[in-house]
Amino acid sequence: MSALTESGDLTVAAEPGRSSGTARRMRPWTPYAFLAPYLALFAVFMVLPIGFGFWTSLHEWDINLPDKPFVGLQNYAELFDPASVDGSRFWTAMKATGIFTVASVPLLIVLPLMVALLMNGRFKGRNLYRAVYFAPYVLGVAVVGFVWRFLLDGNIGLVNHYLGLDVQWTTDVPPVWIALVGVTVWWTLGLNSVIFLAGLQDIPRELHEAAMVDGASAWHRFRSVTLPGLRPVTIFVVNATILASANMFGQSYLITGGAPADQTKTAIYLIAETGLRQFDMGTASAMSFILAAFLMMASALVFGAFRDRSRR
Repeated sequence: MSALTESGDLTVAAEPGRSSGTARRMRPWTPYAFLAPYLALFAVFMVLPIGFGFWTSLHEWDINLPDKPFVGLQNYAELFDPASVDGSRFWTAMKATGIFTVASVPLLIVLPLMVALLMNGRFKGRNLYRAVYFAPYVLGVAVVGFVWRFLLDGNIGLVNHYLGLDVQWTTDVPPVWIALVGVTVWWTLGLNSVIFLAGLQDIPRELHEAAMVDGASAWHRFRSVTLPGLRPVTIFVVNATILASANMFGQSYLITGGAPADQTKTAIYLIAETGLRQFDMGTASAMSFILAAFLMMASALVFGAFRDRSRR
């Protein structure tokens, strides 16, 4: 039992069998004391960098020069000007980001869900199969990029050799997109499968048994029991996959190098190149905030699409 005193302090009553002298009084600031370490880390590693990044985007910020004049929204205006060099390159990179996201996200939702449904069954060697599907995800992007760069090479690659093809997977369109999406799906499919599998195991078995008693087919059980039960997990997976796909960098950098003619140079690739190679941190910061705005809108659309309308 607990009660508020006249001063507003929260008093926790003593447990039965214990003397009233052991009652403890919780101060109003106690929860904030526990939150303080997290809030301090959040402020130092999130709020301050975001604020400094926005401040940088308002300047002509060359890290090699001592003077960094304030230009206001000029960096943003140039990015929205199709006649400017930075604007043309940025929207080409945004287009590449959109192509990759639209092509990869559906595969990274449907295929992991199918794998999770299979792995959720009871059969011999189930844990081994689960490990096999998840194993590629533990590899770093550098390992994945260099290995697949060799395998997909149009001249000496093993993919062309064993399939009897003559396809330039790393320099021609559309093969480059097939290669990038295929490698990404192979690499990250296991993570989404594990998340979906955890969601499937949280669905009460009694619901499936009741549907079977009512004569529901496997498809109807999937549509009426499994999918609604996976709704919270699906929201997380879809949102996380969109954000991860929109931030793709390593695969493009290591496998295609942005080829052909920068058509596979994504927004993150261009931001890194602009800021770290051309030393134009102001323009790179502005690019980052525009990309972040698009991702925020995408997240809002995802939450809106999966909103539970039955509660309205």
